[in-house]
Amino acid sequence: MNQLALVTGATSGIGRAFAERLAADGYDLIVTGRREDRLAEFAAAHPDVRVRTVAADLSTDDGIDTLAALCAAEPLTMLVNNAGVAHYMPLAQLPAAKARELVHVKVGAPTMLTRAAVAGMQERGGGRIVNVAGMIAFSGPADASVLPRRAVYAGSLAYLVALSQTLNAELEGTGVRVQVLCPGVVATEFHERQGLDLSAVPRMAAADVVTASLRGFELGEVVTAPGVEDAGLLDAVFRADLAAFGGQSPELASRYR
Repeated sequence: MNQLALVTGATSGIGRAFAERLAADGYDLIVTGRREDRLAEFAAAHPDVRVRTVAADLSTDDGIDTLAALCAAEPLTMLVNNAGVAHYMPLAQLPAAKARELVHVKVGAPTMLTRAAVAGMQERGGGRIVNVAGMIAFSGPADASVLPRRAVYAGSLAYLVALSQTLNAELEGTGVRVQVLCPGVVATEFHERQGLDLSAVPRMAAADVVTASLRGFELGEVVTAPGVEDAGLLDAVFRADLAAFGGQSPELASRYR
């Protein structure tokens, strides 16, 4: 039996690159996205593997439920939660509909699809889950001069980091592994759809992001940052996180007295 992967947001960018790489590696695929024409085009271009296309909008409960049911029913060996939207703007100016869409796509959908997939993966004794976030997940301490317009977006990516790290620890010994993939700026349609022109900004190729993800699993990484040369920087962040977590006390800290 061939390995089976489900990739969300597979019609362009990192999702398309994942689908291309996995097809080349012989995976059967369930590719999902909003654009039926692009899904059909991908399937037609890959006759050597079985490709099932599912049009679904992960900004809606119906879209999430449709794909969660597939994740629960199909013998997935890999789930790639890649679908994304940005909506870069100050929180006070972010329309409620866009805030809701962002939280559905980058928080609700990865949570519910992962929840649906992981039980079957455990029963089968293995599987890989990739949650595509970004380096903005680590930008919380930056002041307004650096990142003044993306609080909800940054928060949703930080959620994916914490979810992935915690879930991977929960699944230790089951054969199921979780990775959060944190690229920087990538050459895709993502920013163009937000009306942002980043053509002058150096950007990583989506195929390189996928290469980093697959190699990251081989290296035993939970957090994979394709553009960070010194992995010790990430280790330092996580050691500081754990030091702060372990440094708490039931006594009120002296600076608050």
